[in-house]
Amino acid sequence: MSATRKEGARLRSAGNFDIIRRFTWEISSINMYLEELRQFWARTLGISGPQWLILMAISDLDKNDGVPINVVSKLLHVDPSFVTTQSKLLEKKGLLRRRPSPTDARVVRLSLVEKTQKHIASLNEQYKTIREFVFQEFDENELTEFTAKLATLKSRLEKACVRISLDF
Repeated sequence: MSATRKEGARLRSAGNFDIIRRFTWEISSINMYLEELRQFWARTLGISGPQWLILMAISDLDKNDGVPINVVSKLLHVDPSFVTTQSKLLEKKGLLRRRPSPTDARVVRLSLVEKTQKHIASLNEQYKTIREFVFQEFDENELTEFTAKLATLKSRLEKACVRISLDF
């Protein structure tokens, strides 16, 4: 599609508030279903949905040396103090380990304990089945393109929120 056609398509879609409103409701619904799934997985460990997200972030980000709290908070788009508080609770439950960084004692690194890694691995087959069912309509290229568009949307929403907060 040429640059002119793309721009025209963008202007038409931006001008159609019904489509934007529907899109917003669809995204909100998707978020609710994702929250329901998080709650389900979290209950298997007796923790909250946000705590489950922290464990998943650590699982995805950890390269065998732990993950700094600020990296987890940026991924989850929450304040680092929230991750600090929740990680202390998760440590008390024996689900993760908190330790100071070897290069900077002010930085706390989070890692999953073996028990948690095994638990997550045991859920892998269920997760794979759900993932295949949910994404069966997308081939790899479509999913890559859709994800890139969502990332662009997220970035623009983030900028819009900054603008709004500066106005007030």
